[in-house]
Amino acid sequence: MIGCGAISGQYLETIARLPRLSLVAVADRDHERAERVGAAAGASALPVPALLADPRIDAVLNLTVPAAHAEVALAAIEAGKIVYGEKPLAASLTDARRIVDAAAAAGVRIGCAPDTVLGTGIQTSRRAIDDGLIGTPVAASATMLTPGHERWHPDPDFYYQPGGGPLLDMGPYYVTALITLLGPVTEVVGMSSRSRDTRAIGSGPRAGGEVPVAIDTHVTGVLRHASGALSTLIMSFDAVATRVAPIEVHGTSGSLAVPDPNRFGDPTFLHRLGATGWEELPVSAGYVDAGRGYGLADLAIAAPDREPRSGGRLALHVLDVMESLLTAAVEGRSVPVASTADRPDPVPLTDLTDAG
Repeated sequence: MIGCGAISGQYLETIARLPRLSLVAVADRDHERAERVGAAAGASALPVPALLADPRIDAVLNLTVPAAHAEVALAAIEAGKIVYGEKPLAASLTDARRIVDAAAAAGVRIGCAPDTVLGTGIQTSRRAIDDGLIGTPVAASATMLTPGHERWHPDPDFYYQPGGGPLLDMGPYYVTALITLLGPVTEVVGMSSRSRDTRAIGSGPRAGGEVPVAIDTHVTGVLRHASGALSTLIMSFDAVATRVAPIEVHGTSGSLAVPDPNRFGDPTFLHRLGATGWEELPVSAGYVDAGRGYGLADLAIAAPDREPRSGGRLALHVLDVMESLLTAAVEGRSVPVASTADRPDPVPLTDLTDAG
Protein backbone atom coordinates (compact mmCIF):
# COMPACT_ATOMS: atom_id res chain seq x y z
CA MET A 1 0.00 0.00 0.00
CA ILE A 2 1.46 3.34 -1.07
CA GLY A 3 -0.22 6.25 0.72
CA CYS A 4 -1.25 6.01 4.37
CA GLY A 5 -3.71 8.90 4.62
CA ALA A 6 -7.22 8.91 6.06
CA ILE A 7 -8.81 6.67 3.39
CA SER A 8 -6.25 3.93 4.10
CA GLY A 9 -8.08 2.97 7.29
CA GLN A 10 -11.11 1.73 5.36
CA TYR A 11 -8.91 -0.35 3.06
CA LEU A 12 -6.98 -1.80 6.00
CA GLU A 13 -10.22 -2.94 7.63
CA THR A 14 -11.27 -4.66 4.43
CA ILE A 15 -7.90 -6.30 3.77
CA ALA A 16 -7.88 -7.71 7.30
CA ARG A 17 -11.09 -9.69 6.69
CA LEU A 18 -10.46 -10.92 3.15
CA PRO A 19 -8.44 -14.15 3.05
CA ARG A 20 -7.44 -13.48 -0.57
CA LEU A 21 -5.53 -10.33 0.44
CA SER A 22 -2.53 -9.95 2.73
CA LEU A 23 -0.80 -6.66 3.46
CA VAL A 24 2.97 -7.03 3.12
CA ALA A 25 4.32 -3.48 3.18
CA VAL A 26 3.30 0.18 3.27
CA ALA A 27 4.94 3.39 2.09
CA ASP A 28 4.16 7.06 2.48
CA ARG A 29 5.94 10.36 1.79
CA ASP A 30 5.80 10.77 5.59
CA HIS A 31 7.85 7.73 6.59
CA GLU A 32 6.96 8.09 10.27
CA ARG A 33 3.28 7.81 9.35
CA ALA A 34 4.07 4.73 7.27
CA GLU A 35 5.85 3.20 10.26
CA ARG A 36 2.83 3.84 12.51
CA VAL A 37 0.37 2.39 10.02
CA GLY A 38 2.63 -0.54 9.21
CA ALA A 39 3.18 -1.40 12.87
CA ALA A 40 -0.57 -1.38 13.53
CA ALA A 41 -1.27 -3.55 10.48
CA GLY A 42 1.63 -5.96 10.92
CA ALA A 43 3.34 -4.80 7.71
CA SER A 44 6.79 -3.48 6.86
CA ALA A 45 7.28 0.27 6.31
CA LEU A 46 9.45 0.70 3.21
CA PRO A 47 10.55 3.45 0.84
CA VAL A 48 8.63 3.29 -2.42
CA PRO A 49 11.53 1.90 -4.53
CA ALA A 50 12.10 -0.90 -2.02
CA LEU A 51 8.40 -1.70 -1.92
CA LEU A 52 8.20 -1.92 -5.72
CA ALA A 53 11.25 -4.18 -5.80
CA ASP A 54 9.97 -6.53 -3.08
CA PRO A 55 9.36 -9.98 -4.66
CA ARG A 56 6.77 -10.81 -1.99
CA ILE A 57 4.41 -8.17 -3.38
CA ASP A 58 2.04 -9.08 -6.21
CA ALA A 59 -0.14 -5.96 -6.23
CA VAL A 60 0.19 -2.28 -5.33
CA LEU A 61 -2.68 -0.38 -3.74
CA ASN A 62 -2.19 3.24 -4.80
CA LEU A 63 -3.74 5.60 -2.21
CA THR A 64 -1.62 8.65 -2.98
CA VAL A 65 -3.08 12.08 -3.76
CA PRO A 66 -4.56 12.36 -7.29
CA ALA A 67 -1.59 14.37 -8.57
CA ALA A 68 0.68 11.41 -7.80
CA HIS A 69 -1.59 8.64 -9.11
CA ALA A 70 0.06 8.44 -12.54
CA GLU A 71 3.66 8.53 -11.29
CA VAL A 72 3.09 5.75 -8.77
CA ALA A 73 0.95 3.62 -11.10
CA LEU A 74 3.49 3.82 -13.93
CA ALA A 75 6.35 2.89 -11.60
CA ALA A 76 4.39 -0.08 -10.26
CA ILE A 77 3.52 -1.22 -13.79
CA GLU A 78 7.19 -1.00 -14.76
CA ALA A 79 7.94 -3.21 -11.75
CA GLY A 80 5.43 -5.78 -13.04
CA LYS A 81 2.92 -5.32 -10.22
CA ILE A 82 -0.85 -5.44 -10.43
CA VAL A 83 -2.05 -1.90 -9.64
CA TYR A 84 -5.29 -0.79 -8.01
CA GLY A 85 -5.78 2.89 -7.15
CA GLU A 86 -8.16 5.34 -5.59
CA LYS A 87 -10.22 7.47 -7.96
CA PRO A 88 -9.56 9.13 -10.29
CA LEU A 89 -7.28 6.92 -12.35
CA ALA A 90 -5.11 10.02 -12.93
CA ALA A 91 -5.35 13.77 -12.55
CA SER A 92 -5.69 14.19 -16.32
CA LEU A 93 -7.06 12.18 -19.20
CA THR A 94 -3.63 12.23 -20.86
CA ASP A 95 -2.02 10.57 -17.84
CA ALA A 96 -4.90 8.10 -17.54
CA ARG A 97 -4.28 6.98 -21.13
CA ARG A 98 -0.56 6.60 -20.37
CA ILE A 99 -1.42 4.26 -17.49
CA VAL A 100 -3.81 2.13 -19.53
CA ASP A 101 -1.40 1.92 -22.47
CA ALA A 102 1.57 1.07 -20.25
CA ALA A 103 -0.39 -1.67 -18.48
CA ALA A 104 -1.48 -3.18 -21.81
CA ALA A 105 2.07 -3.13 -23.15
CA ALA A 106 3.43 -4.74 -19.98
CA GLY A 107 0.63 -7.29 -19.65
CA VAL A 108 -0.23 -5.93 -16.19
CA ARG A 109 -3.77 -5.78 -14.83
CA ILE A 110 -4.94 -2.46 -13.38
CA GLY A 111 -8.02 -1.31 -11.52
CA CYS A 112 -9.44 1.80 -9.94
CA ALA A 113 -12.04 2.92 -7.45
CA PRO A 114 -14.90 3.37 -6.98
CA ASP A 115 -15.68 -0.25 -6.14
CA THR A 116 -18.90 0.70 -4.36
CA VAL A 117 -20.71 -0.47 -7.53
CA LEU A 118 -19.65 -4.05 -6.68
CA GLY A 119 -21.76 -4.11 -3.50
CA THR A 120 -25.26 -5.52 -3.18
CA GLY A 121 -26.90 -2.10 -3.67
CA ILE A 122 -25.91 -1.23 -7.23
CA GLN A 123 -25.62 -4.88 -8.25
CA THR A 124 -29.19 -5.66 -7.14
CA SER A 125 -30.32 -2.69 -9.25
CA ARG A 126 -28.24 -4.01 -12.16
CA ARG A 127 -29.86 -7.45 -11.76
CA ALA A 128 -33.34 -5.87 -11.85
CA ILE A 129 -32.52 -4.15 -15.15
CA ASP A 130 -30.95 -7.29 -16.63
CA ASP A 131 -33.98 -9.36 -15.57
CA GLY A 132 -36.29 -6.97 -17.43
CA LEU A 133 -38.15 -5.68 -14.37
CA ILE A 134 -38.36 -2.15 -15.84
CA GLY A 135 -38.61 -3.14 -19.49
CA THR A 136 -36.34 -1.25 -21.86
CA PRO A 137 -34.33 1.43 -20.01
CA VAL A 138 -34.93 4.84 -21.55
CA ALA A 139 -33.67 7.38 -19.01
CA ALA A 140 -31.87 7.87 -15.72
CA SER A 141 -31.04 10.66 -13.32
CA ALA A 142 -28.12 11.02 -10.93
CA THR A 143 -28.18 13.75 -8.30
CA MET A 144 -25.62 14.88 -5.71
CA LEU A 145 -26.45 18.19 -4.03
CA THR A 146 -24.54 19.55 -1.03
CA PRO A 147 -23.72 23.04 0.31
CA GLY A 148 -19.99 22.36 -0.06
CA HIS A 149 -17.24 20.38 1.66
CA GLU A 150 -15.73 23.47 3.29
CA ARG A 151 -18.37 23.23 6.01
CA TRP A 152 -16.68 20.09 7.43
CA HIS A 153 -13.25 19.77 5.77
CA PRO A 154 -10.49 21.73 7.58
CA ASP A 155 -8.43 22.19 4.39
CA PRO A 156 -10.94 22.37 1.53
CA ASP A 157 -8.80 24.42 -0.88
CA PHE A 158 -8.28 21.65 -3.45
CA TYR A 159 -12.03 21.15 -3.89
CA TYR A 160 -12.24 24.63 -5.42
CA GLN A 161 -9.21 24.57 -7.70
CA PRO A 162 -8.79 23.04 -11.18
CA GLY A 163 -9.08 19.28 -10.80
CA GLY A 164 -11.63 19.71 -8.02
CA GLY A 165 -15.29 20.61 -7.97
CA PRO A 166 -18.39 18.47 -7.44
CA LEU A 167 -18.15 16.56 -10.71
CA LEU A 168 -14.53 15.40 -10.47
CA ASP A 169 -14.83 14.81 -6.70
CA MET A 170 -18.11 12.88 -6.49
CA GLY A 171 -18.92 12.24 -10.13
CA PRO A 172 -16.86 9.02 -10.37
CA TYR A 173 -19.32 7.26 -8.05
CA TYR A 174 -22.35 8.33 -10.06
CA VAL A 175 -20.91 8.01 -13.56
CA THR A 176 -19.43 4.58 -12.78
CA ALA A 177 -22.82 3.47 -11.47
CA LEU A 178 -24.63 4.78 -14.56
CA ILE A 179 -22.22 2.92 -16.86
CA THR A 180 -22.58 -0.24 -14.76
CA LEU A 181 -26.36 0.02 -15.06
CA LEU A 182 -26.76 1.29 -18.63
CA GLY A 183 -23.46 0.85 -20.46
CA PRO A 184 -20.87 3.23 -21.94
CA VAL A 185 -21.47 6.87 -22.88
CA THR A 186 -21.03 8.19 -26.41
CA GLU A 187 -21.90 11.90 -26.16
CA VAL A 188 -22.51 14.61 -23.56
CA VAL A 189 -23.96 18.10 -23.28
CA GLY A 190 -23.70 20.30 -20.20
CA MET A 191 -23.78 23.63 -18.42
CA SER A 192 -22.14 24.87 -15.23
CA SER A 193 -22.10 27.83 -12.85
CA ARG A 194 -20.73 29.03 -9.53
CA SER A 195 -22.60 30.82 -6.75
CA ARG A 196 -19.68 32.77 -5.22
CA ASP A 197 -15.98 33.45 -5.55
CA THR A 198 -14.88 32.52 -2.02
CA ARG A 199 -15.83 29.86 0.53
CA ALA A 200 -15.69 30.16 4.33
CA ILE A 201 -13.95 27.31 6.16
CA GLY A 202 -16.28 25.90 8.80
CA SER A 203 -14.03 23.67 10.92
CA GLY A 204 -10.48 23.09 12.13
CA PRO A 205 -7.70 25.56 12.93
CA ARG A 206 -8.53 27.67 9.83
CA ALA A 207 -12.23 28.04 10.69
CA GLY A 208 -13.54 31.43 9.62
CA GLY A 209 -10.91 31.84 6.92
CA GLU A 210 -11.76 31.87 3.24
CA VAL A 211 -10.58 29.95 0.21
CA PRO A 212 -10.85 31.25 -3.37
CA VAL A 213 -13.11 29.46 -5.85
CA ALA A 214 -11.45 28.96 -9.23
CA ILE A 215 -13.88 26.45 -10.77
CA ASP A 216 -17.62 26.12 -11.33
CA THR A 217 -19.40 24.54 -8.39
CA HIS A 218 -22.67 23.42 -10.01
CA VAL A 219 -22.49 21.12 -13.04
CA THR A 220 -25.40 19.59 -14.90
CA GLY A 221 -25.51 17.63 -18.12
CA VAL A 222 -27.05 14.87 -20.20
CA LEU A 223 -25.18 11.69 -21.10
CA ARG A 224 -26.18 9.67 -24.15
CA HIS A 225 -25.44 5.99 -23.62
CA ALA A 226 -24.58 3.67 -26.50
CA SER A 227 -27.81 1.83 -25.65
CA GLY A 228 -29.81 4.96 -26.47
CA ALA A 229 -30.75 5.74 -22.86
CA LEU A 230 -30.28 9.33 -21.66
CA SER A 231 -28.95 10.11 -18.17
CA THR A 232 -29.34 13.52 -16.54
CA LEU A 233 -26.52 14.34 -14.11
CA ILE A 234 -26.57 17.07 -11.44
CA MET A 235 -23.48 17.56 -9.24
CA SER A 236 -23.45 20.60 -6.96
CA PHE A 237 -21.67 22.27 -4.06
CA ASP A 238 -24.26 25.09 -4.23
CA ALA A 239 -27.45 23.48 -2.88
CA VAL A 240 -28.68 22.76 0.64
CA ALA A 241 -30.42 19.39 0.33
CA THR A 242 -32.52 17.13 -1.87
CA ARG A 243 -35.22 14.49 -1.39
CA VAL A 244 -34.74 12.69 -4.71
CA ALA A 245 -33.11 9.28 -4.97
CA PRO A 246 -29.36 9.45 -5.67
CA ILE A 247 -30.02 7.58 -8.91
CA GLU A 248 -33.26 6.69 -10.67
CA VAL A 249 -33.56 4.51 -13.76
CA HIS A 250 -36.75 4.59 -15.81
CA GLY A 251 -37.90 1.98 -18.29
CA THR A 252 -40.93 1.19 -20.39
CA SER A 253 -42.55 -0.92 -17.68
CA GLY A 254 -41.09 0.31 -14.41
CA SER A 255 -38.78 2.64 -12.49
CA LEU A 256 -35.96 1.93 -10.06
CA ALA A 257 -34.82 4.03 -7.10
CA VAL A 258 -31.14 3.09 -6.94
CA PRO A 259 -29.18 3.49 -3.68
CA ASP A 260 -26.35 5.94 -2.99
CA PRO A 261 -23.39 4.91 -5.21
CA ASN A 262 -21.00 6.10 -2.49
CA ARG A 263 -22.26 3.21 -0.33
CA PHE A 264 -22.17 -0.54 -0.85
CA GLY A 265 -25.34 -2.13 0.42
CA ASP A 266 -28.43 0.08 0.64
CA PRO A 267 -31.75 -1.22 -0.76
CA THR A 268 -33.20 -0.84 -4.24
CA PHE A 269 -36.87 0.04 -4.78
CA LEU A 270 -39.01 -0.80 -7.82
CA HIS A 271 -42.24 0.84 -9.01
CA ARG A 272 -43.91 -1.38 -11.59
CA LEU A 273 -46.17 -0.01 -14.31
CA GLY A 274 -49.70 -0.04 -12.94
CA ALA A 275 -48.63 -0.57 -9.31
CA THR A 276 -49.75 1.78 -6.54
CA GLY A 277 -46.39 2.19 -4.83
CA TRP A 278 -42.76 1.21 -4.44
CA GLU A 279 -41.54 -2.23 -3.38
CA GLU A 280 -38.17 -3.01 -1.86
CA LEU A 281 -36.33 -5.62 -3.90
CA PRO A 282 -34.61 -8.51 -2.12
CA VAL A 283 -30.83 -8.54 -2.34
CA SER A 284 -30.03 -10.62 -5.43
CA ALA A 285 -26.47 -9.79 -6.54
CA GLY A 286 -23.19 -8.24 -5.46
CA TYR A 287 -20.46 -8.78 -2.91
CA VAL A 288 -22.02 -9.20 0.54
CA ASP A 289 -20.92 -6.75 3.27
CA ALA A 290 -18.45 -5.16 0.85
CA GLY A 291 -16.13 -2.30 1.71
CA ARG A 292 -13.41 -0.25 0.07
CA GLY A 293 -10.86 -2.71 -1.24
CA TYR A 294 -13.28 -5.20 -2.77
CA GLY A 295 -12.28 -3.85 -6.17
CA LEU A 296 -8.70 -4.91 -5.41
CA ALA A 297 -9.89 -8.37 -4.39
CA ASP A 298 -11.97 -8.64 -7.58
CA LEU A 299 -8.92 -7.60 -9.58
CA ALA A 300 -6.74 -10.16 -7.83
CA ILE A 301 -9.07 -13.08 -8.60
CA ALA A 302 -10.02 -11.99 -12.14
CA ALA A 303 -9.25 -14.48 -14.88
CA PRO A 304 -6.36 -13.30 -17.09
CA ASP A 305 -8.69 -12.97 -20.07
CA ARG A 306 -11.36 -10.96 -18.21
CA GLU A 307 -11.34 -7.19 -17.73
CA PRO A 308 -11.72 -6.52 -14.00
CA ARG A 309 -15.11 -5.12 -12.98
CA SER A 310 -13.37 -2.04 -11.55
CA GLY A 311 -10.81 -2.03 -14.31
CA GLY A 312 -8.58 0.64 -15.77
CA ARG A 313 -10.46 0.98 -19.04
CA LEU A 314 -13.69 1.68 -17.18
CA ALA A 315 -11.92 4.27 -15.00
CA LEU A 316 -10.45 5.90 -18.12
CA HIS A 317 -13.91 6.08 -19.71
CA VAL A 318 -15.42 7.57 -16.55
CA LEU A 319 -12.75 10.30 -16.49
CA ASP A 320 -13.27 10.92 -20.21
CA VAL A 321 -17.03 11.33 -19.68
CA MET A 322 -16.47 13.86 -16.89
CA GLU A 323 -13.83 15.88 -18.74
CA SER A 324 -16.01 15.88 -21.87
CA LEU A 325 -18.93 17.17 -19.82
CA LEU A 326 -16.83 20.02 -18.44
CA THR A 327 -15.68 20.85 -21.98
CA ALA A 328 -19.29 20.84 -23.17
CA ALA A 329 -20.25 23.22 -20.35
CA VAL A 330 -17.48 25.68 -21.26
CA GLU A 331 -17.92 25.52 -25.02
CA GLY A 332 -21.71 25.27 -25.13
CA ARG A 333 -21.85 22.33 -27.52
CA SER A 334 -22.36 18.60 -27.68
CA VAL A 335 -19.07 16.75 -27.13
CA PRO A 336 -18.46 13.18 -28.30
CA VAL A 337 -16.75 10.88 -25.79
CA ALA A 338 -13.71 9.44 -27.53
CA SER A 339 -13.18 6.43 -25.28
CA THR A 340 -15.46 3.53 -24.49
CA ALA A 341 -15.54 0.60 -22.10
CA ASP A 342 -17.50 -2.60 -21.92
CA ARG A 343 -20.30 -2.68 -19.39
CA PRO A 344 -18.67 -4.54 -16.47
CA ASP A 345 -19.64 -8.13 -15.80
CA PRO A 346 -22.37 -8.48 -13.15
CA VAL A 347 -21.40 -9.71 -9.69
CA PRO A 348 -23.31 -12.81 -8.53
CA LEU A 349 -24.33 -12.78 -4.88
CA THR A 350 -20.96 -13.64 -3.32
CA ASP A 351 -19.31 -13.64 0.12
CA LEU A 352 -15.60 -13.02 -0.36
CA THR A 353 -14.88 -13.64 3.32
CA ASP A 354 -15.47 -17.35 2.66
CA ALA A 355 -11.95 -18.67 2.14
CA GLY A 356 -13.34 -21.56 0.12
